Amino acid sequence: MSESALSACLDLFLHFITAERRLAQNTVSAYHNDLLAFFRSVPVTGKTSPSQIKQKHIRNFLSRLYEQKVSSKSSARKLSAIRQFFHFLVAENLALVDPTSGVELPKIKKSLPKSLNVQEVTALLESTDIKSPLSLRNTAMLHLLYGTGLRVSELVKVPVSGLNLTAGYVRVLGKGSKERLVPFGEEAKEKIDIYIGLGRPLLLKGRRSDFLFVTSRATAMTRLRFWQIIQEVSFARGINKKISPHSLRHSFATHLVENGADLRTVQLMLGHSDISTTQIYTHVDSRRLKTVHQKFHPRG
Repeated sequence: MSESALSACLDLFLHFITAERRLAQNTVSAYHNDLLAFFRSVPVTGKTSPSQIKQKHIRNFLSRLYEQKVSSKSSARKLSAIRQFFHFLVAENLALVDPTSGVELPKIKKSLPKSLNVQEVTALLESTDIKSPLSLRNTAMLHLLYGTGLRVSELVKVPVSGLNLTAGYVRVLGKGSKERLVPFGEEAKEKIDIYIGLGRPLLLKGRRSDFLFVTSRATAMTRLRFWQIIQEVSFARGINKKISPHSLRHSFATHLVENGADLRTVQLMLGHSDISTTQIYTHVDSRRLKTVHQKFHPRG
């Protein structure tokens, strides 16, 4: 190994997850930062090679994170980055052993997603009497978000070309540049159709935009602005909950599972790469079943 062996391996790994696995740039940056943080915790010298990193170094790193009160979720993410780095090295014959083997992930305290009940969603989606272009846009965005469970980053970047009103689906580019088709219902279809016909042209004022949802400056909506809009609308509708665009995404998935949708279908619509991410909604459903049991069982 050359003097820059560890650095060279890191560069190769980052190139692999960017070019081969096509991970999003934010994800690649997170892997990079997590691995650099780990390398800083190891007594690395200019001649340190991957084979000199042992299991004890990884355990010491995790212990230090615990002492620094880093959350279990963040620690698990950092360990995942280290694990994938060494899996890559072993696969490429750049390391003989994987020092992460046998190192367990920190236990993550799973919290149930915060979601709105059906009555709260109905209040949030209720059409306003004000038929301004902005109101038509906001109503269409809220209906599409609840109707599809898109991430807010996907919602604000939906291209006009990605919408098929006739068939009732939207094509989005999700995490890792993975494309998926998500269906939506008649109510969302109606609100989007009205916005396209009456609201969007008034916002554009003859200007062009590839994005479906635009501002009065003919630019794409931002995540921050849409977060503010949801706050404003929920307050105006008397919803006494702190909600966000993610709340509607959670509500979409929760209500599907509560009404009998299978997890695999929900996973595909949410764009989760791993079914384990979607499985938290089984806990949501279990909570609902427990509530029903306690309410109706004679000895509940």
